[in-house]
Amino acid sequence: MTGAVDTRVSVGAVSLPNPVIAASGTFGYGLEFAGLVDLAAVGAIAVKGLSLEPYPGKPAPRLVESPAGMLNAIGLQNVGIEAFLRERLPALVRLGARVVANFWGDSPEEFAECGARLDQAPGLVALELNAASPNRPEWGGIIASDPVALAAVVHAVRRRVRMPLWVKLSPNVSDVTRVGRAAEAEGADALCAINTLRGLAVDVETRRPRLRSVTGGLSGPAIKPVALAMVWALARSVGIPVVGIGGIRTGEDALEFLCCGARAVQVGTATFYDPRAPLRIAAEMTAWCARHDVANVADLVGTLSP
Repeated sequence: MTGAVDTRVSVGAVSLPNPVIAASGTFGYGLEFAGLVDLAAVGAIAVKGLSLEPYPGKPAPRLVESPAGMLNAIGLQNVGIEAFLRERLPALVRLGARVVANFWGDSPEEFAECGARLDQAPGLVALELNAASPNRPEWGGIIASDPVALAAVVHAVRRRVRMPLWVKLSPNVSDVTRVGRAAEAEGADALCAINTLRGLAVDVETRRPRLRSVTGGLSGPAIKPVALAMVWALARSVGIPVVGIGGIRTGEDALEFLCCGARAVQVGTATFYDPRAPLRIAAEMTAWCARHDVANVADLVGTLSP
């Protein structure tokens, strides 16, 4: 192929220079990687989930390796919205990063207040509503596993924010399209799928769970087939963009999600062993397209032929 590959994609109104976003919860606030990664070259950075007040997360041990992945029970630890807006976001803007603010609350009203405080902050390109964590037992269940509960949260947030609103979905459901359609009906601009699968690791010597919180969220290559199936189902069921997440290690992994209908992808667990994974994966996608005479990465979106 003689011409350069066009890597630009759009997730609704959000334009990105390439399809690879650093996923929330695994890339910190982005600044931790500034000495290793050109943050301006990453498609976007989804920061750690933000709450109204700082939150310490769950007790250790809260991270453990598992076959083909890892379990985490970090529990949404974060510095709080005000500290993020005052200290982290301006530094990210100076470095040229495009920032997606992931946020959460313990009620529809808290979610809405979080969204309102973040809305229109300079440097943010989108808000990512996280009601899908499996590590928040205080919710009484995963909010995003219940279409009615999720709809109430999205409705409350949508009334108070003008920015693009992405909703992160849980795989811990019998039919992800039901919750996806519920979020879309209440004004979501995009869906991010999937969050982690609930799992458990056992120390057989002590007959105790390896995580202090007993269960945690499973991520990494082990969940990729589940994520692909859910992205494919969502892309066929909703009229808003889907961002694919789950077990992406290589450019070809990411391209599989695009073929299933994702407009962009998020890379998480891979950054634990390769902090430059978002840039490497984007470069591998470009190289694949050049080898296969694909002029625009976006041309591969939704091309899976069952």
